[in-house]
Amino acid sequence: MGQFIYDGEVLDLRVDDRSLTHLQIVIVNMLRRDHRFVFSWKDDVLHGDGRSSVWLHPNVSLRFTFSGSRVPSINRSWLEDLYATATSGSGLVLTPEPIDTSTAGDSAWSDAVVPGDEESSTAGDRE
Repeated sequence: MGQFIYDGEVLDLRVDDRSLTHLQIVIVNMLRRDHRFVFSWKDDVLHGDGRSSVWLHPNVSLRFTFSGSRVPSINRSWLEDLYATATSGSGLVLTPEPIDTSTAGDSAWSDAVVPGDEESSTAGDRE
C-alpha cells in the first residue's frame, strides 16, 4: 500500500501502488499546468467511514510513497476518467479502474507518463 503525504502530513489514504501511480500522474500534470483543485477520498472504516478532501495547488508540498519499486503499466482510459473528475466541480476522486480502451492519440492527456519514465512509455505495452 502506498501513501500520499500532503504538506508534510501523512493523509489517511492508503491505496495500492497501481492506483497511487495513476493519481500521481494526474495530480502532477494538473499542478504542472497551474491548476488548483480538490482531491477527495473515502476514509477507511477504521477511521469513521467518512470522506476527506484536500485542496491541491502548485505551491503545496506533495510526496507519493510506494511500497514496491516497479512502476505499473499505465491505463490511459483510467487517466482520462481521473482527469475528467479533477476538472469537474467535485474535484479529483479515485474511480475504479476501467478496461483500457484508449489509443495513444486519444487526447493530449494520453501522453502523460510517470516522471522519469518517458522511454518505457513509448515502448508499447508494459507489464
